[in-house]
Parts: sequence; C-alpha cells; structure tokens
Amino acid sequence: MNGNSYNDDRDRIVDLVAQAQTGDRDAFGQLVEIFQPVVFAIALKRLRHYWEAQELSQDVFIQAMEKLGQLREPAAFPGWLRSIAARMAINRAVRRPNDFATEPEALAAVCVENATPLHAILEVERRDNLAVGISRLGEMDRDTLQAFYVDGHSLREMSDEFEAPIGTIKRRLHVARKRLAKEMEELEAVAV
Repeated sequence: MNGNSYNDDRDRIVDLVAQAQTGDRDAFGQLVEIFQPVVFAIALKRLRHYWEAQELSQDVFIQAMEKLGQLREPAAFPGWLRSIAARMAINRAVRRPNDFATEPEALAAVCVENATPLHAILEVERRDNLAVGISRLGEMDRDTLQAFYVDGHSLREMSDEFEAPIGTIKRRLHVARKRLAKEMEELEAVAV
C-alpha cells in the first residue's frame, strides 16, 4: 500500500463524514460498509458471541449516526467510532447476563436429574467432613472462613469487623484455607 492510497482513503472518509454530517444517508451508508468489519471485530472480541456482536454493531452505528453532529473533526471519525464500539461492548458485557432465550421443551429435553442416591450420600459425607474439618480449626480461622464464605462478607467488611487491614484479612483467608485443606486431607486419609 503506497502513501497516496492511504491519503486517498483518508480523504474519502473525511469527505463521507462531512457529507453524512449534513444529513446524506448514502454517505453514512458507505461509512457503515467501510467500518462494519472493524466495529464487529471489537464487539466480538469483547462479547465473544457472534449474534450479540452483530446486534451490538448495529447499535453502534445507530449511536454514531445520532451523535455524528457532535464530531468536530471528521478526520477523527475512525478512532471516535472505535471508542463508541469499545465503550458500548464493555457496557453490554457488564450489564447483560449471558442468557439466551430457549424454548421450554428444549430445556426439558436436556434437563435431566443426574443425582443418584450415591451422589446424595457422598454429598452428605462431604458436608459432614467439612464441618468436622472446620471445627478442628482455631477460632480465628473458623471466624474468617465463616465471614467470607458463609456470611458473604467482602474483604472491606471483614476488615472493619476484625479491625484489621485488608492485606491481613487476605493473609488470614489464605492461611485458613490452607489449614482447612490439610484437615480435610487428614480426614479423607482416615476415611480410606
């Protein structure tokens, strides 16, 4: 690609943006054709789902068309459009759960109860062993694990509750998990 081709493409984009800003829908359509692959790639990279990326790409161009009048420098259009695409992809990835509509009959066909009586017995045994393992820990380890895993407290909440820095809480959790793992290994060794 020679330098003139790049400048020609850049000049063409600047001209199309200027025309689109005056309401020329054909010019905006050409911009969509040029930048559709770039916007789709950004959306697909963030969302990791083809149909979501397709839908988001359309939304990005709608947003760009609505906000095009706010773009002061037509030469900045490519970067401006990429930033809109990235921002909208991040927003959608964060705000939308990864759920997709499915017919109830399809769900019924694949939702099979895998639990057997043996699974239930093993689960009870695991829970009992865990309770015994936790009971063997010191009070600080028990309280730390209880606050984080059972009560669902955040590190900040635990820091306030235990009157200790967050770093100390992290260390306590790490140590308590290690001690519990050791207790669980000993319990399983005895059971075998």
